[in-house]
Amino acid sequence: MNRKILALAPLLIFIFLCVFLYQGLFANPREIQTGRLGQTMPAFNLPDLMQDDKRWTDESLKGEVYLLNVWGTWCPTCLVELGYLTKLREQGVKIIGLYYVQGYDADFDGPFDMQALRTDVSDMLSRAGDPYQFNILDLHRTLSLDLGVSGAPETFLVDKTGKILLHHTGDLNPRVWRAKFAPVMQELN
Repeated sequence: MNRKILALAPLLIFIFLCVFLYQGLFANPREIQTGRLGQTMPAFNLPDLMQDDKRWTDESLKGEVYLLNVWGTWCPTCLVELGYLTKLREQGVKIIGLYYVQGYDADFDGPFDMQALRTDVSDMLSRAGDPYQFNILDLHRTLSLDLGVSGAPETFLVDKTGKILLHHTGDLNPRVWRAKFAPVMQELN
């Protein structure tokens, strides 16, 4: 009996690998979903990027449907995306920026140069368009990690109760908007 099981083991492993790899042939590598879909925004209390005295919390964002767009000045795709996001804002879509600071570690890098960051952000938004109602600074990437962010840009659609309805990795463009976000936005209105 044991010999039969040992003889079948390679065949079973081969079949398992074939099924696993076959599924990968049809998977979209750009479809990375957060585990928070259908859940409320994680609790956070983070500063405004441009105003030292202003803080944002998950509770302060409730009451309106909005897009939470993870971005950074270091991100070339984010720069390309700003023009379309600005058009969406002009159409009445509320967009909140979650500024993703790349490559900063307080334990190793020392003090953070907030003024240099604000200058970079202002310059980029004045050139490419400013779609944001405001920007939340996620210096230590706590909210980004809680959301399962893998980089920038990423966009989350959040309803009035703070529930995450959609997550998109990559730039938000007319094709993605029509296929993914517009149908859900129509249901919410």
